[in-house]
Amino acid sequence: MKRLRWQILVVAVTIVIVALLLLSQQPVSTPNTPKAASGGIYTEALIGSMGRLNPMLDWNNPADRDINRLIFSGLMKFDSHGLPQPDLAEAWGTSPDGTLYNFSIRPNAVWHDDQPVTTDDVIFTVEMIKSSGSLFPQDIKDLWSQIEIKRFDDKTLQFKLPEPFAPFLDYVTFGVLPKHLLESVPADQLATAEFNLKPVGTGPYKFSQLMTSGGQITGVVLVVNNDYYLQKPFIEQFVFRFYPDSASAFDAYQQGQVLGVSQLTNDVLQQALEESTLSVYSSRLPQLGLVFLNLNNPSVQFLQNEKIRQALLLGVNRNNIVSHIMQGQAIVADGPILPGSWAYYNEIQHYDYDPDAAVVLLNGEGYVISAGSGDVRAKDGQSLTFTLVHPDDVIHTQIAQAIQSDWALIGVKIDLQSVPYDSMVNDFLTTRNYQAALADLNTARTPDPDPYLFWHQSEATGGQNYSQWDNRTASEFLESARTAADFESRARLYRNFQVVFAKDMPSLPLFYPVYSYGVDAQVQGVQVAPMYDISDRLAVVNEWYLITRRALEQTPVPITAP
Repeated sequence: MKRLRWQILVVAVTIVIVALLLLSQQPVSTPNTPKAASGGIYTEALIGSMGRLNPMLDWNNPADRDINRLIFSGLMKFDSHGLPQPDLAEAWGTSPDGTLYNFSIRPNAVWHDDQPVTTDDVIFTVEMIKSSGSLFPQDIKDLWSQIEIKRFDDKTLQFKLPEPFAPFLDYVTFGVLPKHLLESVPADQLATAEFNLKPVGTGPYKFSQLMTSGGQITGVVLVVNNDYYLQKPFIEQFVFRFYPDSASAFDAYQQGQVLGVSQLTNDVLQQALEESTLSVYSSRLPQLGLVFLNLNNPSVQFLQNEKIRQALLLGVNRNNIVSHIMQGQAIVADGPILPGSWAYYNEIQHYDYDPDAAVVLLNGEGYVISAGSGDVRAKDGQSLTFTLVHPDDVIHTQIAQAIQSDWALIGVKIDLQSVPYDSMVNDFLTTRNYQAALADLNTARTPDPDPYLFWHQSEATGGQNYSQWDNRTASEFLESARTAADFESRARLYRNFQVVFAKDMPSLPLFYPVYSYGVDAQVQGVQVAPMYDISDRLAVVNEWYLITRRALEQTPVPITAP
């Protein structure tokens, strides 16, 4: 009987094993899930008008830059954290001393007319940047004039800098131009070249045609570039239609004429949020709203006291400014480096609105309210009174008035002076002829933070260090971060800089504005990321899709015996 029981057990185990093996070969159905497929037409209402589809000429026209973003490519591009990524360049490298940059162009990179991309195209484009025909700012032209270029062969080249400059990769994102199509065009005639209306690039989309009505250009049609060197976009056609403002663009969406709106301004934002079929995306802009404090103006010597500056920041209700005046289209700022950047340090000291704490600091520094002072704090006969100059537009005026009211609550009196923005920069900030100024720092198209220009000692006279902040420790961190070879070292240096800035508070950061745009809910794959230029909302357009396919696959899934 014992021998029989063992035989029965062996048979039973064998049956189980065979059953498992048979089951393992049965088809296992995967979920009936949609997958992105090629096809479809996406039409976007683009606010603005077309000028010239040429990256040498689009510096001052955001609408052109949006379109050029899809047609042209640079050697490098940047991800959402501001870290450099290869684009036309397959690989790149830097010498240990940070003065040599080598680039290798992708072997499969071709122009939309099927000609190969070569180093000659890159060198030709650099010469165009430096020419009088380009609209690049003079400081960028001056930078390229100091750089030596060495051509190794058709696919590799080298840039030699006169000294180490870690943010250099910001300057190789320019859209490369085809030498074989433009070398016969004199630089001073570039603006009138036919190329600007029939561009040829290397990007994920290629130019198809212009849309016109009544002799005016009303739109641009792009088609997918099947020879794109990276992932080919799913959407077959990308169409831009031009509209004068956000309201008319949003109306076009409501009328079913477009699937997206390039910008949703405050006048239509609430309506857009209530539109059930429209997905609204918001992203931080590369801009900082702040109050510059003139630390070298003898008429307001109290601003040289870091405790007074800290109290002023504690006394500003920035959440109120963001939620009511900016209508939620901003983020409270704590420092000079943009959140989302690889260099941003979130652990610095934060100053929440706390008027009671501000009063404690002011009392501690001897500034008190005495009888007959009119509720204004004073010390040794000097009252906490000064003038805040601000741009004369509606938003900046409302912000200035809010700050005025907030500071009155802690015993600080300010007079407001409204001027045109250009005048504020040229007549007040540049000349250092001010006490305090409400302004915006715009760092568009420079993903590398590089706060050197605004906060280093050497820029206090004649540069853009408008506060004239004179802090040697902070300046040393900025100097080293500008020349360090690796991002880990630079991140550490910028972290230290932000800690010093937050303690010393040479000027008062208020908010980072955000940008909102809308895309119909049927468009999938849209991603939101911090912007370093408005065109960055199209950075991953090759992942957007309109059409899906459903696949019910049956795949044998073997079971491995233990």
